[in-house]
Amino acid sequence: MLKRVLVLDNDPGILEVMEEVLDYEGFNVNTFQDTDDILSMVSIYKPDLLIIDYLLNGTNGGELCRKIKNTSATAHLPVILFSAYPKLLQPLSYYGCDCFITKPFDLSVLVDKVKELLSVLPKTGINTPVNEY
Repeated sequence: MLKRVLVLDNDPGILEVMEEVLDYEGFNVNTFQDTDDILSMVSIYKPDLLIIDYLLNGTNGGELCRKIKNTSATAHLPVILFSAYPKLLQPLSYYGCDCFITKPFDLSVLVDKVKELLSVLPKTGINTPVNEY
């Protein structure tokens, strides 16, 4: 069965590339530009992993991650936060993300991190920053 990945970013170009790459790598991908209720979205699409941009239109991706990690039904889901603002590394423990990737990023690094996080059962909660330029 294909692992499901939910990607949330306000840039349609990034969403298109990520969907194409992750689909090519054998993942079932759902992409969205925004959400009013991340928990409903997770309930509907039942992802195995989420990739969320830190800065979204009117929403903080870190807060969405924190909501996911503080909800018992979704706390186990790996979450990758990514952003063009690497100075955000300091508050990552507050949000509980499993990985932070800075933009621009190498797609192979992203794919490797997705595969790594999906291969670890149960999740280890590693909070690993990944900085690639």
